[in-house]
Amino acid sequence: MISIGIIGAGIVGERIIRQIQQENGVKIVAVYDENPDRLQSLKENYGVPIAATLDEILYSKADWIYIGTPPSSHAELAKMAADAGINILSEKPLAHNAEAGEQMVASITENRVRSAMHFPLMYSPAVHEMAKRIKNGSIGEIGRIELHTVFPVWPRPWQQTPWIGSRLEGGFIREVFPHYIQLIERIFGNITITAHQVTYPAQPELCETGLIALGAVNGSTPLLLSGLSGIGQKELLQFKVYGSQGVLTLENWSQLYLDEPQKDRTELTHFAEVPSLFKEMKKMSTALVPFEEGLAVQRIIDQLLNDE
Repeated sequence: MISIGIIGAGIVGERIIRQIQQENGVKIVAVYDENPDRLQSLKENYGVPIAATLDEILYSKADWIYIGTPPSSHAELAKMAADAGINILSEKPLAHNAEAGEQMVASITENRVRSAMHFPLMYSPAVHEMAKRIKNGSIGEIGRIELHTVFPVWPRPWQQTPWIGSRLEGGFIREVFPHYIQLIERIFGNITITAHQVTYPAQPELCETGLIALGAVNGSTPLLLSGLSGIGQKELLQFKVYGSQGVLTLENWSQLYLDEPQKDRTELTHFAEVPSLFKEMKKMSTALVPFEEGLAVQRIIDQLLNDE
């Protein structure tokens, strides 16, 4: 049995609550949020215990603290949790910027606590199947890696929180791209960005509307990153790996397709079961994504958002 205290009861925090309640051997000790109405709603809908103060969470003797607040608060909350001797599960991106991310890594190192990032793709059966086929050479030599994302509106309809659309903390580069950047680095190796362009709306407080970036993985395999919002089509996320004998496409997070020469596109649907995030947390598994890995992703995000 592991116990988790939750800080931040927004949309993603609510999803974490639902996930935990479907797991065996995981207990929520308390949930804290600055919005008391939100806390009361979660208590009524999910029966979770709530904390009146942040200290109640930090001194609850939980095994893990989940940080699901806006990125600018991550570093301070992580230090408080680490100082209390609690392992930390953080929402992505790791922090507001790499400097704050470095502080988070220092906090867990100094206090000798474990860390993990909430990157659900790492615990996806479709993603494990994709990685297996890439590594066993079934699609041949890798010629290019691409990520294409299109959003008709940003923030998305289910995510109408002011900071998600702000230039200071939000945008799809911070919210969506970290998942795939982390996945690329875990499967293929280090990413280098060689050129990029970000477009912004006229309103200086609003986040980006477009990105195109060129780079390489391990200094050789070409990489293309593309993102657009405010575009007249249904939301679409495509992560494509082009091989000499086949092309794998992870579409909209969980649908996996295989293209091969002279064959119709095939959707792959039979996957081996993989452990959940919480099972890996219970085992303290090396499959967890530590803060150090989150920091590497953060540095790439910072570079993409720097339009100089």
